[in-house]
Amino acid sequence: MLAYVFWHVRRPGVEAPEYEAAHRAFHDTLWATPVAGLLGLWIHRLAEIPWLEPRQQGYEDWHLMEGSAALDILNEAAVTRARQGAHDRVAAMAASGTAGLYAPRLGAPIKPSMAYWLSKPAGMSYANFYQTLQPLVDTGCCLWGRRMTLGPTREFCLHAAMAVNLPHPALALRIETHHRIGSL
Repeated sequence: MLAYVFWHVRRPGVEAPEYEAAHRAFHDTLWATPVAGLLGLWIHRLAEIPWLEPRQQGYEDWHLMEGSAALDILNEAAVTRARQGAHDRVAAMAASGTAGLYAPRLGAPIKPSMAYWLSKPAGMSYANFYQTLQPLVDTGCCLWGRRMTLGPTREFCLHAAMAVNLPHPALALRIETHHRIGSL
């Protein structure tokens, strides 16, 4: 499983309800006609996305896919046929965005209320890093690891159902689930 994660903020002057309605309409349209390899969509609202300007409330779209081949299919499907108009409406309201490609490294995907963005400490092996996070995974957390660098985010994201104490420095973001489609 892979997740194509897209972070975006709305353009100044665009009100949140208008943006969210267009955003939701796009994802509903995307899901209405099956896209091969797309397993589910998680749409999160965040109070702020630190790696985007302007720093304001934003959104984090997790497109859960069977594998990397589904990325090309999703990319084309997002802007073709009935989806084109819905995509263009929300895109015109967006100020900025960036993306990343992540895969689960430890644990199973969960519905998070917290996301902890962190990096492996310099000099520590990946095996030791994973070992330090295994106790959190054993309590129900999921560690996602970056597969490709497509933006300025950190290498790892630990999803947690509630606030947890990490053994490494991390940027903690509270997640509000805005919209969820699919079985995951």
